[in-house]
Amino acid sequence: MSGIWYDSPLSIKNKMMKNLPKRAKPYVCQVCDSAFSMKSKLENHIRTHTGEKPYSCGVCDSAFSQTHHLNNHMLTHTGEKPNACQVCGTAFARKSNLTAHMRIHTGEKPHSCEVCCSSFSKKEHLKIHMRTHTGERPYRCEVCGSAFTVKSALNLHMRTHTGEKPYVCEVCGSAFSIESKLKSHIRTHTGEKPYACQVCGSAYSVKSSLTIHMRTHTGEKPYSCEVCGSTFPYKTSLKNHMKNGCSAANVT
Repeated sequence: MSGIWYDSPLSIKNKMMKNLPKRAKPYVCQVCDSAFSMKSKLENHIRTHTGEKPYSCGVCDSAFSQTHHLNNHMLTHTGEKPNACQVCGTAFARKSNLTAHMRIHTGEKPHSCEVCCSSFSKKEHLKIHMRTHTGERPYRCEVCGSAFTVKSALNLHMRTHTGEKPYVCEVCGSAFSIESKLKSHIRTHTGEKPYACQVCGSAYSVKSSLTIHMRTHTGEKPYSCEVCGSTFPYKTSLKNHMKNGCSAANVT
């Protein structure tokens, strides 16, 4: 038997890959020209264009393009949360959620707006913020056409059409469509008035009442008559002005 050893095709390929420059990325996407160092990574990337999701969940039929996405998803069924915060003990199923959570403790806000320099701890929060600059409102009501920047706002709006009021007062049974309105209502029972005027000490159960009260100190009159130009501190004052007949409107 000859003493000569021959490399297998796989061994030759591995040696060739090792001899490639560190930044070499020979596998190029024909759609967007993204380049990758490994063929498997290119194949995974191609799925972002084709929409192919070959990895299916056996519990709920959700499908994913990557195996690690499926693995992360399975944690929602098992309830497993292997990623725990070393500061407060809060646990998460995904490591990325733990990373985002840690910014609560560190105060880190790595995602900055290029328009107004506002910064955010999560990328999705920056994405939502950018809509205040672009005016984008991708969530539209199919009933009345109202549009919103976030899906949660659309969900709340839909209750104006459905009449759904899931937040119920345990004291008197009054129901509300928004949780914040229930909290404000509860104060009519408890007498709590957490919004205090820094000038005279008057206190109110809802923030909007404090805002209106402050106009007695600032002299602000944000409501103006389109006919005579008179200004008023309260919307009701403007309505009464128009109801009683604007003097300028009666001039012939």
